[in-house]
Amino acid sequence: MPAYVLGDIRVTGSAAFDAYRTPAAESIAQYGGRVLAAVGRKELLDGGPVPERVVVSEFADTAAARRWYYSPEYQAVLPIRLRAAQGCVFLIEGM
Repeated sequence: MPAYVLGDIRVTGSAAFDAYRTPAAESIAQYGGRVLAAVGRKELLDGGPVPERVVVSEFADTAAARRWYYSPEYQAVLPIRLRAAQGCVFLIEGM
């Protein structure tokens, strides 16, 4: 069953966040994931506030998503995101 990693991110340091994006995306691909949506135009349909930056990545299953998140490659760049942005990242199972 597919699994999705979703990020709701508010960038606070653009230059540092730019340094994070490429190695993070490369690590996702390295662990069999793919980015389905990132940053694009968004339309708030209900509730609020509007997230600044949303990222959706797909993995084969939750185990693969966890392998990526806890991988040495991603853990090496995660501190950059934590310094350059606020928000949350979470894992959900697909149907």
